[in-house]
Amino acid sequence: MKKNSTLDLITKTPLLHLDKITNGNGIIYGKLEYLQPGGSLKDRVAYQIIKDAYNSNQLKKGQLVIEMTSGNMGAGLAVVCKQFGNPFIAVMSKGNSPERRKILKALGSEIILTEQVDGQPGMVTGKDIEFAANIAKEIAKQRDGFYVDQFNNPSGIRAHFETTGPEIWNDLNEIEVFLASVGSGGTFIGTSRYLKSKNKNIKCIAVEPENASILKTGKILNPKHIIQGTGYGMIPPLWEIDLADEIITVTDQEVEEMTRRLSSKQGLYVGYSSGANVKAALKYLEMTKSDKVIVTILCDYGYKYTDL
Repeated sequence: MKKNSTLDLITKTPLLHLDKITNGNGIIYGKLEYLQPGGSLKDRVAYQIIKDAYNSNQLKKGQLVIEMTSGNMGAGLAVVCKQFGNPFIAVMSKGNSPERRKILKALGSEIILTEQVDGQPGMVTGKDIEFAANIAKEIAKQRDGFYVDQFNNPSGIRAHFETTGPEIWNDLNEIEVFLASVGSGGTFIGTSRYLKSKNKNIKCIAVEPENASILKTGKILNPKHIIQGTGYGMIPPLWEIDLADEIITVTDQEVEEMTRRLSSKQGLYVGYSSGANVKAALKYLEMTKSDKVIVTILCDYGYKYTDL
């Protein structure tokens, strides 16, 4: 199929039946978000945010764009900003994998690394993110840049309400359960809001790391975990609690095992957030003893991680 622009590669990702993962009870589909040019679901968010910023005159051609990122949003913005003619700076915690820095550099981004507050390499915490975000904000002020602010930007939710949700519904309107891990919350909120508008009986399940399950338990036992880009141990600013019919938690060991299983059994080389989503989907089927049709998100490639 002919495409006229790199931007045409964003959205319209396929659903894949994960037939090698389930054991006969229920059907799990993965939405292959990593097939977008920046390698993750954040491409569609980056595209929506930049379009909306231009439409609202918050951003003009040639103006600097700045964002705090764990890597995926940065890659998406690098791809999109290059097409619109805007330079981009990614402000990233040193705890994120070196592979993500290589990708951002290859895509033409300037990268500013920030120290970790209480995390460690491969495990970025909410405090690490807050520290990086404050630096990004300051740079935006100093250089008259547009600060994306993905955690507080409603365009992130809009992207999933207008694209991810409709794509899932159009491909599989027999969906009974939608399930996604929570970082900024945009994927879960936007997609769930759309799906429930089409069928209020669809169950929407949020996923968190077991020891940083602030949405489920209100507590953070340990902010460190391997699921980069999600589970920061904080309630997302735009969170809508009524959308979550259930919250399921996963351990690092469960996530690592499922991520490797997706590679070796299903042939999908994906990252830890994808493993978390699929493991939580299996847990839901076991908990409910049901044969539900579930859709979840395969967020990014395994190439973005050091130890996969």
